[in-house]
Amino acid sequence: MPKDNSVPTSIFVRRESEARSYCRSFDTVFSSASGSEMTDEDGRTYIDFLAGCSSLNYGHNDPDMKQALVDHVMADGIAHGLDMYTTQKQAFLEAFEEKILKPRGMDHKVMMTGPTGTNAVEAAMKLARKVTGRTNIIAFTNGFHGMTMGALAATGNAGKRAGGGMALHGITRMPYEGSLGDVDTLAFIEAMLDNSSSGIDAPAAFLVEPVQGEGGLNAASAEWLQGIARLAKKHGALLIADDIQAGIGRTGTFFSFEEMDIEPDLIPLAKSLSGMGLPFAALLLKPELDIWKPAEHNGTFRGNTHAFVTARVALEKFWSDDSFQRKIAAKSVALTTALGQVADMVDGAQLKGRGMMQGVDVGSGELASDICARAFDKGLIIETSGAEDEVVKVLAPLTTPDAVFAKGLNILIDAARDALAAHTSIAAE
Repeated sequence: MPKDNSVPTSIFVRRESEARSYCRSFDTVFSSASGSEMTDEDGRTYIDFLAGCSSLNYGHNDPDMKQALVDHVMADGIAHGLDMYTTQKQAFLEAFEEKILKPRGMDHKVMMTGPTGTNAVEAAMKLARKVTGRTNIIAFTNGFHGMTMGALAATGNAGKRAGGGMALHGITRMPYEGSLGDVDTLAFIEAMLDNSSSGIDAPAAFLVEPVQGEGGLNAASAEWLQGIARLAKKHGALLIADDIQAGIGRTGTFFSFEEMDIEPDLIPLAKSLSGMGLPFAALLLKPELDIWKPAEHNGTFRGNTHAFVTARVALEKFWSDDSFQRKIAAKSVALTTALGQVADMVDGAQLKGRGMMQGVDVGSGELASDICARAFDKGLIIETSGAEDEVVKVLAPLTTPDAVFAKGLNILIDAARDALAAHTSIAAE
């Protein structure tokens, strides 16, 4: 891909920080978006298989959410209310209780945090330490939990960690399922924790992603997650299930762990929680753990009132029955089939993830990046993930029409074929 200084309008290069990232891969200026497509200022439309990195599970500008938000704004509805009581917060909480918590037998309270996922993770880590009186938190290889200092300490990626500029503390890293090949990582973790001379301090919590998004779409099995939950209970630690990217329907159910027979103590949520891409994060916590003092975890923008409006619509529209889940399941099968075609092209390639959070490990960051670059040239927005960017990762909106979805998958297959032909040609020279 060309560097982003080829963008006709150079204000981005001249004034925007070097920290910018996604724009370097998608070298155009976008001006509008609808459903599963984005359009640039030249009128070219792209199919979006990135979806705001799973912040747009319901697509761009859902008409019902958009209309509700417009009506709210035009009626002089509350724009910013700190954490005051508002009719919009009330409506959201009632919908969340009725559509999500009660049907799943959950009694978690909802804590409004700052509007980003990393803030919800920070709140979970702080509360686990406050409840247990311990400082150590067990996180996992390839985990990604955010970019603020506490969440960054729990993040595995070396490049992300280097941005912290100082030593990161309070975390013990353990191997995620499958990260050591045939080694039983659960047995390894248990042996380390049971050994009083292992040097590992008693943990306040286990912080785990049921499906690792940025880490390469590693999907834990039900048995492994149940083992982690058992170890947490055995050692007096809390279980934090980071569902920021894998949740809100991305893996097929509202929570990614619903069919895993575990009951997390703390659940950070963000990304698609608002339904429309508006910043909104929350921490679900079991009632007995709610020992915060007023404003002990604070923030000016905790609870985005506009997001309450759109999130309520999303819950009522998509989660009143199981029809949406059935559609996700059907689309997931189509995704697995198409990705299987890509995997068949590459020696040693592996399918990763589950539900609508799937990809292909092609074994090389260079090849995966080339596939994504060629896909973009053909009109598809898609990114990589994994420690070496070796996984081509599909995060299409869950509402993508079947015809658009098929078109996007065919573009991906064509891009993979072209990239492999080019790499084979280079290798033969």
